[in-house]
Amino acid sequence: MEIIPAIDIIGGKCVRLTKGDYSQKTEYASDPLEVAKRFEGAGIRRLHLVDLDGAKQKQIVNKEVLQRITSGTSLTVDFGGGVQSDEMIDLAFAAGAAQVTGGSIAVKNPELFTSWLEKYGAEKLILGADAKDKMIAISGWEETTALALIDFIKKYHALGIEYVICTDVSKDGLLQGPSIDLYKEIMQEIPEIKLIASGGVAEVKDLEELEKLGVYGTIVGKAYYEGRISLEQLAAFVN
Repeated sequence: MEIIPAIDIIGGKCVRLTKGDYSQKTEYASDPLEVAKRFEGAGIRRLHLVDLDGAKQKQIVNKEVLQRITSGTSLTVDFGGGVQSDEMIDLAFAAGAAQVTGGSIAVKNPELFTSWLEKYGAEKLILGADAKDKMIAISGWEETTALALIDFIKKYHALGIEYVICTDVSKDGLLQGPSIDLYKEIMQEIPEIKLIASGGVAEVKDLEELEKLGVYGTIVGKAYYEGRISLEQLAAFVN
């Protein structure tokens, strides 16, 4: 299982939100590159980088942060937030992103998202499937759609999607444990998918449980920043 630390960016700085709420923001570091270098030094290979300003403004805002991390480390960076047009996805790849995560765009403009899948291939795209009560939530989780989570993933898997990041919105940032039952259900329904679990990880035993479940990767955010899981523990897990 891949351990994938998350760096969320507002105003060029490393922050975390609680349940996606911009008013519940904690700033952890003013230089995201330094944070990324610490992860790299621990033997971690991947990074989940989210431009929260971009998600709000529907265009990439923190391109420089992405560029600095991809040129200053060897981390494989998947990037999300504000990628809503051909121009923006080209910008993300030009700035060094290895993969781009599309969530809201896959709901609101499926034709565009599908065209990216055809143009760039399944290795380059991750479907962002964020869920509230098993329904897809978009636009920074402010909007719950009428789309059922499993059906949504199945639809895009049939079109060629291999990677899916699934966040249970009700768990995110609360450090109360991940949605094991939800991930189990997704993997039973769509066993071929490379599922990346996100939200709720609070301690090492959560990571052990997710590994047993067989998920492809797990995103670790607040648990690391709040000191609940140390860099040494992440490194031991990776190595």
